[in-house]
Amino acid sequence: MESPVDRHRLQNPELALGSLSGLVIIDEIQLVPELFGILRVLADRPGQPARFLVLGSASPHIIKRISETLAGRIEFVDLSGFNLAEISPEERDRLWLRGGFPRSFLAGSEADSLAWREGFIRTFLERDIPQLGITIPATAMRRFWTMLSHLHGQTWNASDLGRSMGLSDKTVRHYLDILTGTYMVRQLQPWHENLKKRQIKSPKIYLRDTGLLHSLLNIPGMEELWAHPRLGASWEGFCLEQVVAALNTQEVYFWATQGGAELDLLFFSGGRRFGVEFKFNEAPKVTKSMLSALADLSLAHLWVVYPGAVRYAVHEKITMLPLAEIAGLPAEILK
Repeated sequence: MESPVDRHRLQNPELALGSLSGLVIIDEIQLVPELFGILRVLADRPGQPARFLVLGSASPHIIKRISETLAGRIEFVDLSGFNLAEISPEERDRLWLRGGFPRSFLAGSEADSLAWREGFIRTFLERDIPQLGITIPATAMRRFWTMLSHLHGQTWNASDLGRSMGLSDKTVRHYLDILTGTYMVRQLQPWHENLKKRQIKSPKIYLRDTGLLHSLLNIPGMEELWAHPRLGASWEGFCLEQVVAALNTQEVYFWATQGGAELDLLFFSGGRRFGVEFKFNEAPKVTKSMLSALADLSLAHLWVVYPGAVRYAVHEKITMLPLAEIAGLPAEILK
């Protein structure tokens, strides 16, 4: 739908699409949201001669009317960039540094990758956001996005961020929802347990692609990343996205109490609870926080994902798991 020629061909969309059969792919459909009503009519035809695969770079919550228009007729599939299962083991650090966007990851040099990401950020702010009908100055959104990169992995505080930008809580919340709805940011929601302990109730904020995170933090290469104060947070966000991809679910949470106990990732499977911690340490140890999460949340098992190469158990319910082995997590859950 970015092509003027293709959009012209769909001036009478029901006629143009109604004559097709088999698999019909429509890309960047968020630019023409009125097509969803036509797709509903076509999906209800007897025999369904065509199936439609619609692609876009914004969530259903951003595209107006999609949920109501196609209710009961559509399946949503979230696609991320490259993940560890799609690359060779020796390319892990490149994926971490450059992120999962194909043209960034496959660039011929670090400079080319960085240039592509900078161009993507500019195009996203100056063209893609306005095309969704959102009128926010690109400079204001860039500043907000950059400030978020410094808060990567931290609990959301609209008041603090709003004061820093001279904006209201409502405005910065709106900015955050836009970046979340366009898959740039993950709001990891807190899990509330019925405990006497006071629990954190605000989401944690992660930039979903570490390549874009590093661009916004002005980190051009691995040498600069290793020396950066946000190294641990970058690693945590990278591992989080890889685990979510391996589990093939978006139903994930974190848990934290005012007393300091915390679990980086909580998910459910088969009526049981599981936890994942992320530690950028070659020899992580069992902490009081891990034991607290294990007991308070009644976890069936807790994995500690770390950058080492050896898998080993440190407790009957706690396993140190190399990042390279997270593809086996779904099988672990079934044991």
